[in-house]
Amino acid sequence: MKKIAFSILALSVAAATFAQPLNRSVRPKPGPAPEISLGKTESFTLANGMKVFVVENHKLPTVEISIQLDVKPELEGNMTGYRDMMSELLVSGTTTRTKEKLNEEIDRMGASIDANSTAIQGGGLKKYQDKILELMADIAMNAKISQDELDRTKKKSLSAIETTKNQPDAMVSNVSAVVNYGTNHPYGEVSTDETIKNITLERCESYYKTYFRPNVAYMAIVGDVTAAEMKPLVEKYFGKWQSATVPSANYPTPATTGKTTKVAFAPRTGAVQSVVEVTYPLPDLKPGMPDVIKAKVANTILGGGSQGRLFQNIREKHGWGYGSYSSLSEDRFCGNFTATLKVKNNVSDSALEALINEMRIIRTERVADSTLRSTISYISGNFAIGLEDPRRIAQFAINIERYNMPKDYYKNYLKDLSAVTPDDVMAMAKKYILPENANIVVAGSKEDVANKLAKFSADGKIDYYDYAGRQIKPTETKAAPLGLTADDVYKKYVAALGGEKALNSLKDLKLVSTAELQGTPLTVTIVKKAGGKLRQTIEVSMPNGSKMTVQKQVFDGTKGYTEQQGQKKNVEADEVAELKQEADLQLPLHSEQYGIKRTLKGMETIEGAEAYLVESIDANKEKTIEYFDAKSGFLVRQTKYAKDPSGAEVAQSTDMSDYREVPGTNGYKVPYFMSVPAGGMSFNLKVQSVEVNKGIPDSDFQ
Repeated sequence: MKKIAFSILALSVAAATFAQPLNRSVRPKPGPAPEISLGKTESFTLANGMKVFVVENHKLPTVEISIQLDVKPELEGNMTGYRDMMSELLVSGTTTRTKEKLNEEIDRMGASIDANSTAIQGGGLKKYQDKILELMADIAMNAKISQDELDRTKKKSLSAIETTKNQPDAMVSNVSAVVNYGTNHPYGEVSTDETIKNITLERCESYYKTYFRPNVAYMAIVGDVTAAEMKPLVEKYFGKWQSATVPSANYPTPATTGKTTKVAFAPRTGAVQSVVEVTYPLPDLKPGMPDVIKAKVANTILGGGSQGRLFQNIREKHGWGYGSYSSLSEDRFCGNFTATLKVKNNVSDSALEALINEMRIIRTERVADSTLRSTISYISGNFAIGLEDPRRIAQFAINIERYNMPKDYYKNYLKDLSAVTPDDVMAMAKKYILPENANIVVAGSKEDVANKLAKFSADGKIDYYDYAGRQIKPTETKAAPLGLTADDVYKKYVAALGGEKALNSLKDLKLVSTAELQGTPLTVTIVKKAGGKLRQTIEVSMPNGSKMTVQKQVFDGTKGYTEQQGQKKNVEADEVAELKQEADLQLPLHSEQYGIKRTLKGMETIEGAEAYLVESIDANKEKTIEYFDAKSGFLVRQTKYAKDPSGAEVAQSTDMSDYREVPGTNGYKVPYFMSVPAGGMSFNLKVQSVEVNKGIPDSDFQ
């Protein structure tokens, strides 16, 4: 044993003696890129025209099934939004199963079955593959859309639209869709309150009966299966699906060539941050084209992640925002390029200029070999991770047939990726990264940002849009009548509320409101009592009819606490003054007590009516902008500015309307409708009851 050990040591020393020295300054040449194995794939076509692909993957005893429809449906027009609703309507029951029965059968298997306007997806354990196919076939052939379910879904959709009307990401997304594609293209249609209300049961049923046909369907089955065992099952459950002629609409091709840069601005009340997209359509970038892989490399270098140039410039170098990214997508109808950033108002123009400059640099300067290699490695890793998802593999199988792609497209993906050169990157950048042909879409403060961005528009002008991408004429602040002061406006407000006598008669108040947040019913209760006492609760309605308190705040005039998700936190000393002010029943009469200074800044138009704009600064130097209806005197909008935990300024705007007199209060009035901010969105509070001077005990504030 000792001799063997000694011999091994001798060989090691000899190898070290005669080996060539390692040159660490030379990067090792990468080995050949591996071929991708997606599993054995077989296909067959049913007599009704449905094309089926079976991909064997025996790692786990599971199966994933995807049905996709190759359709070009008509525009939604004045009922835009109904196709989005199909994801709920299609799984709300069939002619053979109620919604409850369908959900029960899916849950019993621990499976998942989802649908949308162009697809049905299902998956679960292999032992349930027969049942999964049966249920998917039932949805494909026998979905039953009821008026009750449509009404419920419409109500949920209206609530979702309301919550995003002042949400910057949603505003930018909607405006980008319109300016990129136009409203006569399916990608440029945006849902509004009006279009949702217009949707009829007949339109939804007609879409389902017209487009859910097997002769335009592709099915991919991935999992612990073989084509031999799946073919008779697919024929059993889908063979009766009847084919029919499916219409194919024609859409205009959005133009990029010859366009000049324009700025589209969505004014956002009280915004302290700008959300910006530099975006444009790419009608010539189709799935499976040789350009796709090369163009994705160019985009990844520019802004495909935290290692991208945009992120490194905007965040790491200048600290202007949390990040900046770009995406470049291929699509059979029309792809697009989008670069985004979110920055404070005062650096919006500087950050946008830096973003556009990076787009220009990648078009004109050759990328370093080291950067290219690390980018290719990054994309390769993400591609490999994606192969762990059976649905991704199913999509690959469908893509090859649907888009007439080379049969070995995904098999050779890593090889083709590895072959990308710096010259390829520059060629793709010049072809698809087009800063001079872009739409610059912004959601932010018109007053603080808009004028700074006019220089980026080719004609020096800015077009303004509302949350849904409809072009609007922006409101302008004009001078208030000569001699009118903020005190005059406030006196009129007090009179509108019922006057000093009505306000001073208030001893306690309980206001109960309801709302929906993304379809979830909420109850908000606010209780106030003389002496600066305050209690606020938010309750969620549970499916069984009970209510669960999700947030609670209690203040007895000197101390208190906030409770949320079982976590209780005492009121900090610096919060006491603010809570006292919020709890004050006669707050409009006590400006001096809280050190509030008001200035009349002019007049603006709010919801079509003129309003006085009053700026208030309190003792803590916190600013509030209030808008008072010039005719009625009522407060119709209030924007509060504060600091978040990171020290950044944030703004929250609340709209108020439908003022009504509270019985038994000498004319005191409260707004019965409020649009309230919540987590970057907003929800509508509708007052259900108001009680005044009922002798609320102090124990309610303990």
